[in-house]
Amino acid sequence: MSETVAPGRARRTLPNGVWGMLIFVLTEGTLFGSLLGTYFYLRFNSPQWPPDGIEAPSVALPLALTGALVLSAVPVVLAALAAHRGRRGAAMALVSAALVVQGGYLAWQIVSFLHDLDSFSPSATAYGSIYFTLLAADHLHVALGILFSLWVVVRLAVGLNPYRLVTVQAVALYWVVVALLTVLVTLTQVSPS
Repeated sequence: MSETVAPGRARRTLPNGVWGMLIFVLTEGTLFGSLLGTYFYLRFNSPQWPPDGIEAPSVALPLALTGALVLSAVPVVLAALAAHRGRRGAAMALVSAALVVQGGYLAWQIVSFLHDLDSFSPSATAYGSIYFTLLAADHLHVALGILFSLWVVVRLAVGLNPYRLVTVQAVALYWVVVALLTVLVTLTQVSPS
């Protein structure tokens, strides 16, 4: 298949796919705003946060993992730029490299999540409830992003056309927003420490 996108007329507006992703991530931002607001409402109305018997979360590992996830958004953005220049192979390689880091991040976070579930229950306290809800929502969004990235790699393997270019751009936008939301979730998660 061709490595380049057929030249077309210059766009004056964002493609519909990018608009769709923008609307989607704005709704996701609203969801996370509500979850973060709930976390801090509960925290500031509780005499002790986290409650007795629950260790304050570790700081180093969640921050390091979040840093890796944020850095993994860079190759996806670079892939969108490469695709815009018609460099399909480079775009595929960049998204694939990001997928390795994103998959490692999610695997490590799932292990950490399961460890926390062994330590305290989401149904025992308000802290446990919002803690697990916030982390589960974030992890589900990372998993969705991984599926989006896999879809991009599969679609780019067939070739690069204007439709697939928009796909790469939309997925890059998604990863930038997920990285930002993950930073906010992680800072909230480790705030008791």
